[in-house]
Amino acid sequence: MQTEITILVYFLFIVGIGVYSAFQIKKPDDYYVAGKKAGFIPVSGSLLATILGGSAILGTIELSQKTGWAALWFLLCASLGLFALIPLSKYVRRFGNYTLPELLGSFYGKKAETISSIIIPLAWLGIVAAQIIAAAKILNGLGFISYEYAAILSGIIFIVYTLLGGQLSILKTDTLQAVLIIAGLVALFTFANTHATENITEPFKITKLFNSSFGIIDLIILLLTYSVTFVVGPDIYSRIFCAKSEKIASKSILFVALILIPISFVLTYLGVYSQQSGSGIVSFAEHLLPAWAYGLFIAALLSAVMSSADTTLLTSSMILSELITGDLEQKKSLKLTRYLIVGMGILSMIVALYVTSIIQALLLALTFFSGAFVIPTLAGLLKFEVNKKNVVAAMITGGIVALIGKLINLYAQPLLGNTIIVLAYLVNSVILFCCRSSKLQNNSFR
Repeated sequence: MQTEITILVYFLFIVGIGVYSAFQIKKPDDYYVAGKKAGFIPVSGSLLATILGGSAILGTIELSQKTGWAALWFLLCASLGLFALIPLSKYVRRFGNYTLPELLGSFYGKKAETISSIIIPLAWLGIVAAQIIAAAKILNGLGFISYEYAAILSGIIFIVYTLLGGQLSILKTDTLQAVLIIAGLVALFTFANTHATENITEPFKITKLFNSSFGIIDLIILLLTYSVTFVVGPDIYSRIFCAKSEKIASKSILFVALILIPISFVLTYLGVYSQQSGSGIVSFAEHLLPAWAYGLFIAALLSAVMSSADTTLLTSSMILSELITGDLEQKKSLKLTRYLIVGMGILSMIVALYVTSIIQALLLALTFFSGAFVIPTLAGLLKFEVNKKNVVAAMITGGIVALIGKLINLYAQPLLGNTIIVLAYLVNSVILFCCRSSKLQNNSFR
């Protein structure tokens, strides 16, 4: 009962911050990018909390229970993506304002902006759904609510919190949530390590980074479908747009990239340990931790889910609002964004009720997104010469081919599916760079 009360108080606290922040919103900028005034601590905290969503934490643990220490690669790939983003982050901030489609529009024109504004929210439904799945599994693991009702409750909380305060409330709570996440994981890791013995815990060795369940090809696919989303990702870019300077944005990315490395080890260790103890992570934590630490751990998991869900939900709704109104700075755009938050949240809840695998929901969405947008976005940021007439075709074809590959990987032939995913990038590149003008671009970055 004590845990349930803690959860209720936590949810009320989060919603309260949303209500408080709603009264501080004076203009659309405040709601969308917190007035572009965020410093190092809120940007770093929000970026870390966004990445360590429930899908990343429970997803890593879920993966490590299947593949052992090879699951280390999941968040290590996220870290590698952030390292690659550091030199590009200044260009993201210079050329963009609110969203990734807006950035693509500045590179390739209105058609590219329009098609990306349609595709990205559809793909991001899976990301928001993954957070709802994670929250539902946490609450269901406590034993007082069914998975279905937990998914509906979680979705409603996410919608209300995001609806009220926008980025102002997100930045205020994300740093606190990041602290809770780290504190909860450290508490569980400390107690697990204290009780671990060689006969029940598989010791880490470099050779265990690859095994029969996870090979080199799997790592390549993870790099192509997961790492790259941290180089080209609407939720990641939204943190960059909130930063008050390019320097703060790049420093925050570096800090988070470094801290993800030990966190990856902790999560994988917990997954390996809980799998060998024969229990799920929530029940595993309940039996291992004292009451105060268990409450801290549950709060940490819910914080992780909340911080990732709010960012992805707001970002998707902003993109659709910009598509419909053409200008996010209008007051009617702000009103429409709030309506879209409700709509996107409800659709994500429906997805979560039918797709209950966190990793599956996450990777299906990210595979489609990466196949469509990684090559065009990087080409634009790096000022590569492309055939602008082919950009839309490259996005659609690349995304569809990558998604087909992922579905084949999951339900038919893994090797064939992985091969098709790799080919998606090649197809995207061929279409994008096909029939280029012989005239070289001499523009350079300012």
